[in-house]
Amino acid sequence: MQINGTRMLRVKAVAEMFDVSPQTIYRAIESGKLEALRLGSTRALRIPEDSVRAYMAGCSETSGHSCDAVPGAVA
Repeated sequence: MQINGTRMLRVKAVAEMFDVSPQTIYRAIESGKLEALRLGSTRALRIPEDSVRAYMAGCSETSGHSCDAVPGAVA
């Protein structure tokens, strides 16, 4: 699914990208470090691809943004 050129990724897909468990991604979402949306009647979580990029960019800056929730996420 694409909205304005932004792919919507499942938690499992993002976890596979970072080679971590889905629970690690859920923790990043719950802590507010990674933006996600709840869609549809099932309230399924989807992560905009732009949010993954923004998270990785935040990891490489010295803004105090911690990347502990997703090991190896340094861009």
